[in-house]
Amino acid sequence: MFFPVSMCPNVSNFRYSDPAEIDVDEGGDWDISDINEGWFTTIDRNSIIGDEYRWPTTVPYYLEDSLEMNAKGVVLKAFDQYRLKTCIDFTPWKGEENYISVFKGSGCYSSVGNRRVGKQQLSIGSNCDSLGTVEHEFLHALGFWHEQSRADRDDYVYIMWDQIESGKEHNFNTYDDTVSSSLGVPYDYSSVMHYSKTAFNTGSEPTIVTNIPHFMDIIGQRMGFSESDLTKLNRLYNCTTSSMFVDSCDFEEENICGMIQSSNQWGWNRHRSVDGGPQTDSTNRGQCEGKGFFMHLSTGSVQAGERATLESRWLYPKPGPQCLQFFLHNSAAADDEPKLFKSLSGGTMGSWELHNIDLEVTKKARVVFEGVRGNSPSSGGFSLDDINLSSTKCPMHVWHIQNITGLLASTPAGEKLYSPRYMSPAGYSFQVGVYLNGISSRPEYMAIYLHLTSGPNDPNLKWPCPWQQATLVLMDQQSDIRQQMNMHRMVTTDPDKMSSDGTEFFWDDPSKVGSKVTTADGSFYYRGPGYGTSTFITHSRLKSRKFIKGDDAFFLFSLEDISALLDPQPPPQFAAQAAAHLQSAGPHAYPLIAVAAVLAGTILVVSLIFAGNARRLRRGRSQESMDGVVVQNTDGFTDVSVTQRVDIDPP
Repeated sequence: MFFPVSMCPNVSNFRYSDPAEIDVDEGGDWDISDINEGWFTTIDRNSIIGDEYRWPTTVPYYLEDSLEMNAKGVVLKAFDQYRLKTCIDFTPWKGEENYISVFKGSGCYSSVGNRRVGKQQLSIGSNCDSLGTVEHEFLHALGFWHEQSRADRDDYVYIMWDQIESGKEHNFNTYDDTVSSSLGVPYDYSSVMHYSKTAFNTGSEPTIVTNIPHFMDIIGQRMGFSESDLTKLNRLYNCTTSSMFVDSCDFEEENICGMIQSSNQWGWNRHRSVDGGPQTDSTNRGQCEGKGFFMHLSTGSVQAGERATLESRWLYPKPGPQCLQFFLHNSAAADDEPKLFKSLSGGTMGSWELHNIDLEVTKKARVVFEGVRGNSPSSGGFSLDDINLSSTKCPMHVWHIQNITGLLASTPAGEKLYSPRYMSPAGYSFQVGVYLNGISSRPEYMAIYLHLTSGPNDPNLKWPCPWQQATLVLMDQQSDIRQQMNMHRMVTTDPDKMSSDGTEFFWDDPSKVGSKVTTADGSFYYRGPGYGTSTFITHSRLKSRKFIKGDDAFFLFSLEDISALLDPQPPPQFAAQAAAHLQSAGPHAYPLIAVAAVLAGTILVVSLIFAGNARRLRRGRSQESMDGVVVQNTDGFTDVSVTQRVDIDPP
C-alpha cells in the first residue's frame, strides 16, 4: 500500500524583487505544507514500528529523467549529509529488488518506510529542491513520520484547531506507541520533520503554538537534520559509524584527541590564550569566558630552520577525496606578513580564519601540521583549532564577514553586500550578493543571490553558461562537522533560461547582459543578473545556531559542472559494467601530500603521512620538499591554486 506524505500543486510564475534578480522561492518562505496544499491525504506518526519497513543501510536509488537538474544535484548533496552523519549510504540501483526512484511529481512526498513494492517513488517537485526538504523526504522513506504526530505531542505544543483549513485536521492527529515509536528521544522542536507554525492555516494565524514561546520561530526549520533527528535515525538503524566522517578535534580534552607533539624543545602546546593573540579559542570565541583550548606554536624565540610537528593518530578514511577543515590564527606582526601568506589564510591577520584543503587518500594516514622557522623576524605564531577531516570534497571558496552584528544593525533593508569575485574550476567568474536585512518587502529575512561576472576566460567559455550548480552555504560554526546545521541554497545555470522580458538569455556572457561595475582602483567588470532567494534565512533562525560566532560569519561557495546529470542514470546492467571497469583500473597512489605557506618568515606545512612513511617527518625533511599554496590575485579575483608534491618511498 502507498502512503503519501503529501502532494503539491503547480507553482505560479516567478516574482521579482529587482529587475536584475530572480527569486526562486517566488518571494515566499515555502514549507512542504505550503507546496503540497490541497492535494493529499496524510497518515502521520513518528517512526514506523516493524523491521519489515527497514531498508538495508545501503539504499539503492534511481534518479528519473523527469527530475529538474538542480534537484538532481541537491539530492546528491543530501546523500552526502546522510553519509557524513549516519551509517546510511545510497548507491545507484543495480537491480536490487527494492529501490527508491526519485522523480518530479506534484510536490514533495514519500512513502514511509520500505514498502517492499520494488520501485518505490519519492517526489521532489517544483520548489522542493532545498537540502532540508530532500533530507525530510528521505527520512520519511527511511521510516519516520512527522514530529508533531508523536503520542506526547500535546505536552509540548497546542494545536489551534479553529485555524486549520477545513478537511486538513487529520494531519494533526497523534498516534500511540503501539504503532509508532519516538525511540526514547525527547520531543524535538528543531526537528527537520516538524511542521511549521502556520502549516495548513486558513489565514495568518498559527495552527501550532509551542508551549515554550522561544520555539515558535524554530519549528518547521528546513536547514537540515537536528541532533535528535540523527539520534533517532542512528538508533533505528543501529548506526555506530558513518562512511564519510573521519575525525574531529577541538582540543577540549587534555589528551588533545590523541595527537602527537614533536619531542624537541620547540613545539605545539595547549593554551586558553596567548600574549599577542588569540585571546580565546575558536570553539567558543568569547562566548564562554575562561573556557576552551587550542594548540599554539610560538615562532618568536627559536632559530631559523627549527621545526615542530603536530601529528594526528592513525586515521582510516574511505579511499578517495578528503576535506581537511580547520581554523588557523596568525598572530605574527603585520609588517612581517609576506604576500604569500594570503594563499593559506584567505583572510585577515590576527583573527581565526577557516581553511579547507582537498587531499587524496588511499589507505590509513596521519594528518601532520608542521611549523618551520624561517629567517625573517617574527613574533607571535600559529594557533590551530576545530579540525575536521571527512571523506568528501571541500567547498571551493570561503567568504569571511567580520563585524557581522554591526553590519546587521546598520545595514538598511534593500542594501546589498557583495562577496569578492571567485573563479570556478571550469573558468567561470562569479560573485554572491547578500541582503543582510533582506529586500525592502521582506526585512525579516536574509536574502542571497548568485551573479556571474566577466572574467579573463570568457572568450573561451560556452555561453549561455550551461549547467553549473552553485552551492551557497552559511556555515553553522559548530566545532564538530557532524553537529553543523549549515544553511544551504543551490541554484543551477540553465542555458535556455530567458530574462524576465524574454529578450535575452539570463545566463549569457555578463558583458552582454550585465551591468558595468567600477571598482575602487578605477578598473571595471560586468556583473550579470542575480538568481537566488529573498527568504534564505530568518533573523530569528540566524540567532538560533552558531551562524554568528565571535562577531564572524562564514559563507562557503562552490560552482561545479553538473552537465553529466543530463544523461539518464544507467539501467542496472550498464551500471554494473561501469563499476567493474572502474574497479579494474585500480587506485592511484599518493603516499605523501604537503601543502605549505610562508608566514612571517615561518612555514606552516599541512601534510598527510601514509603507512610506510610514518617516520619521515619525525626524522626531519628538507624545506625544499615542501610545495606551496599560491593565491593568484589577478584582476580582482580571489582564486586558490594548490600545487602538490608526491614523494614515494623506494620499495
